[in-house]
Amino acid sequence: AEIATENVAAKGSTSSNLNMNLYATKKTAAEGMLDIALFLANITHMKTVIEQGAGYRYYVAVLTLISFSLALQIVAGILIIIIARRDVSEEVNQKRLDSMNNITTILVFLIFVTNIFISVFGMERTGLFPRMHF
Repeated sequence: AEIATENVAAKGSTSSNLNMNLYATKKTAAEGMLDIALFLANITHMKTVIEQGAGYRYYVAVLTLISFSLALQIVAGILIIIIARRDVSEEVNQKRLDSMNNITTILVFLIFVTNIFISVFGMERTGLFPRMHF
């Protein structure tokens, strides 16, 4: 009975390591897909702003913020690819992956805040709030 219990425990720990790595890979892939979607949305927004021209006061600010957001997204995307290619179950990689994951989280937060400002400054020409005058 003791041997059977040890085998189950050993199989459970191996299975849990594999599941942890699978979870981390799926999480990183999902984060990458969301980053791509936001990247494409920002490119579309930038195209719209450029097509509208410099006819409103926040033109340069919005283009600068979108460019900053796109640059952050490229860096975050590269980090996501690097993280996805590493094995989280290997102890050698864990400390480096943890710090890379923290950096990616900070970048995603900065992208989020930047896109809030893009939305606020970009509302003048979108017609989202027609009664408000900027």
